[in-house]
Amino acid sequence: MADRVDRGNDAMGGEYTFVAELWEWESRAAWTFVSLPADLSDVLAEVHGEHARGFGSLRVEVAIGGHVWRTSIFPDSKRGTYVLPVKKEIRDKAGVAIGDRAEVELTVL
Repeated sequence: MADRVDRGNDAMGGEYTFVAELWEWESRAAWTFVSLPADLSDVLAEVHGEHARGFGSLRVEVAIGGHVWRTSIFPDSKRGTYVLPVKKEIRDKAGVAIGDRAEVELTVL
């Protein structure tokens, strides 16, 4: 669950920071995600939705704990928000685990 969203200087610029809990996908224990805040997901769909790729995904650059990588976020109809996959390698480097809250810096590409 996310609790804070900060936008960059330009609301349309595609840079956002939020804090959210890492969770494990029930169906496939090997997958860990962060749910984006619902209000941020609404903004992303409105502002960047025309650039969505397969399955409604958006390309992003992400930083957690100073570790930066590129991936995609995906709409999750069950949660009503976008979800961000966080690989084990990144979790290990950033020192975060399932159930931890992490600050996420996200830039839409």
